[in-house]
Amino acid sequence: MIDIQNMTFRRGARLLFENTSCFIPSFHKVGMIGINGSGKTTLFSLLLGELEAESGSVLFPSDAFVVSVKQEIKDPSQGLLDFVLSQNLRRKVLLEQLETARGEQIALIHEQLQQMGESSLPAKAQSILAGLGFKQEEMALPLSSFSGGWQMRAALAGALVQPSDILLLDEPTNHLDLEASLWLMSFLKKYKGTLLFISHDTYLLNEICDDILLLEHKKLKLYSGNYDTFVQVSVEQQKNQTRAFEKQAQIRAHLESFVERFRYKATKAKQAQSRIKMLEKMKEIPVLAPEHSLGAFPFKSGTLLASPFIKVENGIAGYPGKEVLSRLNFQIGQEDRIAFLGRNGNGKTTLARTIIGRLPLKEGKMVKSGRLKIGYFSQNQLEELDKDKTALEQ
Repeated sequence: MIDIQNMTFRRGARLLFENTSCFIPSFHKVGMIGINGSGKTTLFSLLLGELEAESGSVLFPSDAFVVSVKQEIKDPSQGLLDFVLSQNLRRKVLLEQLETARGEQIALIHEQLQQMGESSLPAKAQSILAGLGFKQEEMALPLSSFSGGWQMRAALAGALVQPSDILLLDEPTNHLDLEASLWLMSFLKKYKGTLLFISHDTYLLNEICDDILLLEHKKLKLYSGNYDTFVQVSVEQQKNQTRAFEKQAQIRAHLESFVERFRYKATKAKQAQSRIKMLEKMKEIPVLAPEHSLGAFPFKSGTLLASPFIKVENGIAGYPGKEVLSRLNFQIGQEDRIAFLGRNGNGKTTLARTIIGRLPLKEGKMVKSGRLKIGYFSQNQLEELDKDKTALEQ
């Protein structure tokens, strides 16, 4: 379990948590939500003891083994499999003790390693790495040979391979493709401990969660059920609070009107004073708009074009000296909604860059409508931005 009591915490002058409390039962799977910058990752640092609350307490059982994903890889020269195995801190400590152990200590350490399943750990680690998209021939490669996103997958594997009582995951699907995300979802469903994870992935929040933890207005509030249930309950609560606010406003207006009319009239003075006291005792019902709510956002539509407005026949796409995709025959028409699915490296970005004209077809024919306008959001969007502009100017 995780027990937060009357916690207050500031980062500099900014108040992130104000006298907030929350209790997460043992073995529950909890998805944490809230707008970016509200303090979700800060809460993880408080739970891990990396930060200390200004007041209040953050408690869980003293013998609980808490695991999270390491954000920094200190030795990128380590092999992939060796790195993941080294993240199992219990195993690491026992192996270090074994180097200097004598007599009965050796037998005791071997017994602990056996109970931990030492002999099967390499196979377990390889299975987790395969689930996250690594190939068998990559197991011995140094971490430095992988991109930052793949290194974060390795760090995630390092957290999953460890036995833990409480598992903290911050946006675990951020660097995963669809197949790896589905594998992780299956893994987390079978996890036996207490799981607290931060996510904006509503499918993950619906499939895994027993509870939703909302961080809003500097307060933590636990909702029973998955994300869809949370939405239904929170919308209904907002409606009820708005109705209560409006009813109170009517009562207040009626009382104030009576006082204004009769407070100086001798025959009604006593009744007016009674209503003044009622007004003084009335606790104001706040109506706080959800921090995550947005107003209407208009999307500008382009000119209606005759379908199809992109057509590819017998296309081959790729780079100089490298063919990535072949036998491309497809068309895109008005109101089509198309998703590109496939393993990383299979050519999804190549196809996108071909469609927008960044890469010419190596062979075949592409026909586009003369009035076609294409919007593009890149996988590495920083490459598309003018870094000398402000966000608003861009």
